[in-house]
Amino acid sequence: MSTPRFLSLPSGVRRTFAETSRGRFAALEALPGSGVPERWPALLVPGFTGSKEDFLAVLQTLAASGRRVLAVDLRGQYESPAGTGPEAYTRAALGADVAALAESLGADLPVHLVGHSFGGLVARETVLAGTVPVASLTLMSSGPGALTGPSADKALLLRDSIPQLGMAQIWDLVLGPDAVGRGVPPEIVEFLKARTLGNCETGLMAMATELTSCPDRVDELAKLVADEGLHTLVLYGEDDDVWDPRVQAAMAERLGARKVVIPSAAHSPAVDAPETAAAALTDFWAAAERTLR
Repeated sequence: MSTPRFLSLPSGVRRTFAETSRGRFAALEALPGSGVPERWPALLVPGFTGSKEDFLAVLQTLAASGRRVLAVDLRGQYESPAGTGPEAYTRAALGADVAALAESLGADLPVHLVGHSFGGLVARETVLAGTVPVASLTLMSSGPGALTGPSADKALLLRDSIPQLGMAQIWDLVLGPDAVGRGVPPEIVEFLKARTLGNCETGLMAMATELTSCPDRVDELAKLVADEGLHTLVLYGEDDDVWDPRVQAAMAERLGARKVVIPSAAHSPAVDAPETAAAALTDFWAAAERTLR
């Protein structure tokens, strides 16, 4: 799971709920120092077991370029209300939630979408559905299809353990001791516990299945890039230990997308190297807007 380095809100960042046509979602909202956005907004979507706090370190920098930035908890994640059943957590359903969140940022206003890990698969669903105007898509530490390897095994083990143990016991037996063993500060451990126990168990199980069974839809996305000029960025840490960097590089080539590899970062560039990641996003968004305006 992504582990933020701090929890205090930077200047210009506030906790809020985004009201949408598909319900309300917990969010962190960042505005430029002037309070008046002059550029198109950005919507940041976290990954499996993640939350809006995974983007906390980049929000102020991203907003300083003159835009409103919203990082959210997906349905059933941490502080966002849960859905009514497993069908609420399919990639298509979550993609529709993201589309509703994009609409809430301003009618007919193109949005820069950023999806981290599983959030990248969800954001891709939003784009392919074509229901909202999208200024750009960034796939951050994400992949072309189903997650494989040891990380997939961990996701499936979590899914299969929840019915027998429940997340409280999984925290006490595995996740909590792991965080303490990694030297995570006590206040961050408490946050990770609150987030873990705040997650909807049905949602976690459904998302784990989606994450490990997702089809490769890169060719469909590449057609949008080629035919409609969709600005796309593939951004990942050079030491990513969840999605193989070679797989992400190949995906970028298939998409004809811009590629940025973040030095000294693993699976969570927004945590590991926030200034570098924020600079890459800001440059990419500015270039996209120069073309589209």
